This record gives sequence, C-alpha cells and structure tokens, in this order.
Amino acid sequence: MYSEKVMDHFNNPRNVGEMEQPSGVGTVGNAKCGDIMRMYLDIDENGVIREAKFKTFGCGAAVATSSMATELVKGKTVQEALEVTNKAVMEALDGLPPAKVHCSLLAEEAIHAALWDYAEKNHLTIEGLKKPVEDIEEKIEEDAEQ
Repeated sequence: MYSEKVMDHFNNPRNVGEMEQPSGVGTVGNAKCGDIMRMYLDIDENGVIREAKFKTFGCGAAVATSSMATELVKGKTVQEALEVTNKAVMEALDGLPPAKVHCSLLAEEAIHAALWDYAEKNHLTIEGLKKPVEDIEEKIEEDAEQ
C-alpha cells in the first residue's frame, strides 16, 4: 500500500518536463522492470540548483520518487544534492513498499547522473561523485555484494 504522499506525487507530480538548456541531464533505467528516469538540472554560477525537472516512464512509484527527488534538490548546492539518497527520498514520501524501493534508487542515480553530466560539461570534480550506472541493476548487485 502506498502512503498519501506517494499518491499525491503520483497524481500531482511536481516539476514534470524537459529543459531547453540544462546544466546537467542524467538518464538511468532498470532493465528488469522497464522504468526509465531522466533528470534535468539548472545550476547557477554559485553551484546552486535553481530548477529541476524530470521525465519518467514507469510505474506510479517511479513517478512519485522522481517528483520528490526534484523537490528535494531544488535550492540546494551541488554538494548538498549529492547527499540526497534513496533513503531520503523514501523518507520524504513516508516510505515505499519493499518491491518499489528500487524506484528511489533510480531517483538517487538520476540526480547523480545529472550532476556527473554538469561536472563533465564544466570540467569540474565534485567530491564524492562517482560515475553513475545506466542500469540500476548494476548498483543493486554491487550493494548486495558489499
């Protein structure tokens, strides 16, 4: 069963759409379930995220986590956005069913992928940012091995 917040972000998603000239854009997916999430970030000269948008193809939980992730990173510095974890997204949504936890991981990886793109375009190194995976199944398997 989904929380009221998950249902609200699914039925009334925030920040849906594309950006004409994003500072960074990241796309991640999950081949197993077919979800694909693309995150767009507009980052100012001080490294603060002015705007975040997303386009997601997937289940209700994928849409809700995308929506919440964009809300969580707006107004944050690049470094603060890097600290938005899948757990933070789930907590902000008052939880997800165990079978949908991977959707929050998609949101975290989409943020990282967009930050990676921003860093590459601007020849920056963002401390703590690792090259993102394209398919979160790689990340799920990596976490299971640890």
